[in-house]
Amino acid sequence: MGYSAAKINLEEQWERVQHLLLDEYGEATFTSWLKPLSLVDQKEGCILLSAPTAFMRDWVKNHYADRVKALFQSENDNVLQLDVIVSDVVPPQKPKATSSEPFIEIHNVGSNLDPRFTFENFVVGKPNELAHAAARKVAESESVTFNPLFLYGGVGLGKTHLMHAIAWHIKKCHPNRKVIYLSAEKFMYQFIRALRFKDTVAFKDQFRSVDVLMIDDVQFISGKDSTQEEFFHTFNALVDQNRQIIISADKSPSDLEGMEERLKSRLGWGLVADIHPTTYELRLGILQAKAEQMTAPVPQKVLEFLAYKISSNIRELEGALTRVVAHATLVGRDITLDSTQEVLRDLLRANDRRVTIDEIQKKVAEYYSVRVSDMHSPRRARTVARPRQVAMYLAKQLTPRSLPEIGRKFGGRDHTTVLHAVKKIEDLMGEDKTMCEDIELLRRTLET
Repeated sequence: MGYSAAKINLEEQWERVQHLLLDEYGEATFTSWLKPLSLVDQKEGCILLSAPTAFMRDWVKNHYADRVKALFQSENDNVLQLDVIVSDVVPPQKPKATSSEPFIEIHNVGSNLDPRFTFENFVVGKPNELAHAAARKVAESESVTFNPLFLYGGVGLGKTHLMHAIAWHIKKCHPNRKVIYLSAEKFMYQFIRALRFKDTVAFKDQFRSVDVLMIDDVQFISGKDSTQEEFFHTFNALVDQNRQIIISADKSPSDLEGMEERLKSRLGWGLVADIHPTTYELRLGILQAKAEQMTAPVPQKVLEFLAYKISSNIRELEGALTRVVAHATLVGRDITLDSTQEVLRDLLRANDRRVTIDEIQKKVAEYYSVRVSDMHSPRRARTVARPRQVAMYLAKQLTPRSLPEIGRKFGGRDHTTVLHAVKKIEDLMGEDKTMCEDIELLRRTLET
């Protein structure tokens, strides 16, 4: 094969690799980090790519190079390694953007927003009610209310959902407002690109002439001094013009490590609203809302089981339900607690640990909506006594503790009290189907 033919073949392989990268990483990441790469050549089994900046070269090498090489190897058996260099030739510059043609404007590129992430699809509970109310207020108000609105919380708790919901609402109700929504990573890349192409004037014009600027995951620019500097000036310019700024992060402004103190101070100027870890009730509500959209009926007991067992974040919770329904649909079986446990074995194993009496008391108290302190109290009201007996029964079944040891963990009760509780629950399970279901659900929650 001649050189030109080999070159064409290599370029076709690169084009296929690019399509695979787009599918795998999504449009935002692909556009930011992978699309700007250029194919240089293949020499002695090494694919050589070029990046427009040293920063981008280093980022690609650290985060994407191994995957790019693997995809190339699936196309070409001769590929042994991959390297990324900084291009010596500046690619042709695109026309500079003007204030009427922004880099990222939601009413032009709504595809940047997830259509599922609206206020209507956001389940509200105590952990997120302040953040939700503040987001609603900002989205519905035609004037600046809190500046900035700073939303923070752990991974998968709903920050990005609220950010998209705000953008969708403005897009629908105030279509003439110029809004830019992007990640802090994208902001940094746009800034670096502007520096590279000596186009900082257009960059500043775009980001300082909007009505609403929304930056997701601002913690990404921690330690990036030049990007922080530009963001600081953009922030001040927009505040001076009374334009709305909305920020999200995984920590509060004061806890953002690697962030300049003056920027931390600015970020805390307005309303700081945190999203707490989910409660059982909120998780169950989220699952119920999602189950209504599913193709297969999901038993309430399965939803309750998932709400108990998967408490890390909403993404994992919804993903678990999707797996359960997909499995049932594909194999043509009903969804049961047994099938759920089997399908999610790997996920549930991550939470596997020895059951303790303290944990049993906490789970049972939560399930029956009583206080953990009621497990130790002398109160004999049925609303308290029955959950206490259930907890004693489970402690006997799921732990190696003796009856006297269990009694001591329940307010110093006698072992005969524990024995009576165990016998009482066994009798009820033989008479009451609901009690059987309660015990089975609690057992699975604690064991798996």
